[in-house]
Amino acid sequence: MKTLPLWMALVCAGNVAAAQGPVLATLSLVDARAIAREHNPAYRQTVNNRGPAVWATRGAFASLLIPTATASGSPGYSGSGSQRFLTQNFSQSYATVSSNYQIGLDWSLSGATLSQPGLRHAQLTAADADIDGAGAALDAAVAQQYLTVLQARDNAGVAVRLLTRNDEFLKLAQARYSVGQATLIDVRQAQVSRGHAQVGLLRAQTAVKVEKLRLFEQLGVIAPTDVDSVQLTDTFPVQAPAWKLEELLTMAEAQNPSLQALRARERSAAWGVRAAASSWGPSLNLSMGWSGFTQALARTADLNQTIAGQALASGAAYTACQDNNTIRTNNGLSSIDCSGYVWSNADERQIRSQNNMYPFSFIGQPFQARLTVTLPLWTNFQQSVQVAEAKASRQDLEESVRARGLAVQTEVSQAYLTLATAYQAIGIQDTNRTAGRDQLQLATERYRVGSGTFFELLDAQVAALRAETDYISAIYDYHRGLAALEAAVGRSLR
Repeated sequence: MKTLPLWMALVCAGNVAAAQGPVLATLSLVDARAIAREHNPAYRQTVNNRGPAVWATRGAFASLLIPTATASGSPGYSGSGSQRFLTQNFSQSYATVSSNYQIGLDWSLSGATLSQPGLRHAQLTAADADIDGAGAALDAAVAQQYLTVLQARDNAGVAVRLLTRNDEFLKLAQARYSVGQATLIDVRQAQVSRGHAQVGLLRAQTAVKVEKLRLFEQLGVIAPTDVDSVQLTDTFPVQAPAWKLEELLTMAEAQNPSLQALRARERSAAWGVRAAASSWGPSLNLSMGWSGFTQALARTADLNQTIAGQALASGAAYTACQDNNTIRTNNGLSSIDCSGYVWSNADERQIRSQNNMYPFSFIGQPFQARLTVTLPLWTNFQQSVQVAEAKASRQDLEESVRARGLAVQTEVSQAYLTLATAYQAIGIQDTNRTAGRDQLQLATERYRVGSGTFFELLDAQVAALRAETDYISAIYDYHRGLAALEAAVGRSLR
């Protein structure tokens, strides 16, 4: 069902009503529940918890076969100066800049890694069960508030009829007073009763608006400006309870959402115990990586000075080579080639080119790989603590499941008994309502012909009003009881 167009219609109805007069919009219970599931904040928070559980499950399965990959890089700067380490001095004449990169793959296998897929999948199942439970609770809350609005609306209808009757009583009292068959006291009493009925109608109409606002709060949306423009359309028939308590208890044991959510959490905790116990076993880790670096002089002046120094060193080496050839020639030996010591522009370009490798012309380093096997021998009882905590958590959830199971049994039985009582009360209150109407009709006719007093008429009206409101309360007690029974069982019974 598309609830967005419906909600847009409700908002537009409220805005148009504020400007042009009342514009009606309808809202069924099915639509109300659908809107609430899209917009209710508490329910949406529960739904949002599923996303992390899904990614955790995917990550657990991926960790079995796919290694983690990391890449890093960094620039650096080192100034000129010297460092002392123990008895050695390390000096650097020029400031340098550097950069490096590292790419690594890492894969681990252990008992914890093997148990993570089952644990994460159980946690995902528990998150889904939480969503189902929150949705069922939201449906029940929306249904209860929907019924509250309908009851307030019916009470307002009774208030309208009461005011209409009091208008008739006032006219009747004035007519009898005008012919001398009643006193001014009757007229004043009729006016007071009519005023009370007007106040009661105002309060009943306000109660309808307030309950509608609370309904929209349950839906998680802003109510239209003219909340009276929204009309609830659903009607709920009253039928004799045909269900057997034993069947309802069996259904609740298998379908109650909150109970199922706790059972899912219990299964997740059992996987947590397995994961904690797996820490006793060995673990295998395989890592490998690639890296590279660059380094260059930070200042151009230092580069020029270095080139000049290399040129002087080459000239000195060439001169020494020539001197050595002179000595060899004088001794009858062949000369050696000294051209390799001649400084050229190509030598200068090579030095400058090497200095220009910064920051991305990396010099690759040898590939590295490492396989590590770890066996825990003594960890100061850390594994024992983890296993004990996991077992305690599972045992706590087992007790929570048992406690919730007992509570569900009580809720179903209580709702069933309440529903049966409410159904019987409807028949009794219907009889009382009929008797109250007859009593009011008789009192009205007696007062009309002058054989009864106005106070008898008021007493009859009070009794009739009480019978009407008691009948409405009995009707909606039945519907609320059925909604509570459906929430406890975990499925619709209509």
